[in-house]
Amino acid sequence: MSTVGINFGSATSGAGFDVATTVTSILAPQQAIEDPWKTQLSALQAQDTVFTQLGTDLSTLTTNLQSLTDLNGPLAEKQGSSSDPNVLALTSASNAAVAGSHTVVVNTIASTASEFSSSITHASDILTGGVTINGTPVNVVSGTSDTLATFATAINTAAVGVTASVITDANGTRLSLVSNTAGAAGAITIGSTLQDGATAIGFTQGAAAANAYLTVDNEPYYSATNTVSGAIPGVTFQVLSSNTTPVQIVVTNDNTAIETAVNSVVTAYNAVIKDIAGQEKNDSSGNPEPLFGSPQLSSIQSALQSALFGGAASGSINSISQLGISSNQDGTLTLDTSTLDSALNSSFSDITGFLQNTGSFGQSFTNTLNSLGTQAPHGAVYLAQQANSTEEAALNTDITNENATIAAEQTSLTAELNTANQELQAIPEQLAEVNEIYSAVTGYNSNTGS
Repeated sequence: MSTVGINFGSATSGAGFDVATTVTSILAPQQAIEDPWKTQLSALQAQDTVFTQLGTDLSTLTTNLQSLTDLNGPLAEKQGSSSDPNVLALTSASNAAVAGSHTVVVNTIASTASEFSSSITHASDILTGGVTINGTPVNVVSGTSDTLATFATAINTAAVGVTASVITDANGTRLSLVSNTAGAAGAITIGSTLQDGATAIGFTQGAAAANAYLTVDNEPYYSATNTVSGAIPGVTFQVLSSNTTPVQIVVTNDNTAIETAVNSVVTAYNAVIKDIAGQEKNDSSGNPEPLFGSPQLSSIQSALQSALFGGAASGSINSISQLGISSNQDGTLTLDTSTLDSALNSSFSDITGFLQNTGSFGQSFTNTLNSLGTQAPHGAVYLAQQANSTEEAALNTDITNENATIAAEQTSLTAELNTANQELQAIPEQLAEVNEIYSAVTGYNSNTGS
């Protein structure tokens, strides 16, 4: 054990000593007290980094699994197709749609009633008279509604069930009336006394009011518009033309979206397993990883592996292997999408139950994940992080207190040693003064020896 002291040359040299180096040397044993605390703090912080990554990956796994347990998730999504999109074009198949095939015959398409006036040569011509629309008269008022444009505004203001507009083309200018109600209920009745000078302005039917008439699976269905959303539950389609040839609408489950969601779960699960496996070895320098031998990691790994075999069966589905999911030697999973696709085609409702029923695999696995992640107050990673945080706070307090003690002693020692150093540096001058006094008293000159 070394001895801490003050090192300086001859007391009469006036050189003194290095105060800062001496203070550091004296306080070194006391500063060394912090070393194991700092080492422990560094180890805990390294663990925090691993726990944070593990918590993130567990959260991703939980979110990805949630898409399969969600009643409105990929398992509820549907796809649809039409055998003749020129007659009937499928717009959407919602979660409410049921997989199956439907036969639709488009007998007539819907149309919205419209009327148009005879043309006048000049849009600025002054008009007289008026029209009666659906039993309500709308008359020209000179100076206010006396051109086609202002008369159209008067019709719209009168709210008689139509929208009026002015159309100008190569043949002149005319008034257009379109019913505000689609289908048969929107028929327009019109009478006209409208005149352009001495010329009467008459009206011609553009389109008759009519409902679309379909047969859907041999049942009649009428629609006021050509956008049909009630004939097949959850399915919306557009009627584009009439045709007595039956059109097939096929609604299918969205296997691709489901397979993507299952693959996301497998990928996220493997990320968690790799997080854990990465701690079961030494790093590149030969030192154990931060959570090497951690009981928390072992517990999380065991719980995850057990969860793969938990939950109640649903019909013919009682294992993730029937979904094409297999376990590898390193604990990771592999998905065979062709096996999953086949299972979806043959046992879709059972797979849905296996993932979504109360007590099912999906619900059981979700409960397990909720007990392992960063969820307060009982998640395994959350509890480990809280324990580390408490220990780190105590270590930081100890280090802070020790630093304060050392700082106070450093200040005191520095002041004392500065004083001593000044005295040492003054010794040669003091000796010179003594020699001078001695010479004056004795007449002896110490410098010459005479």
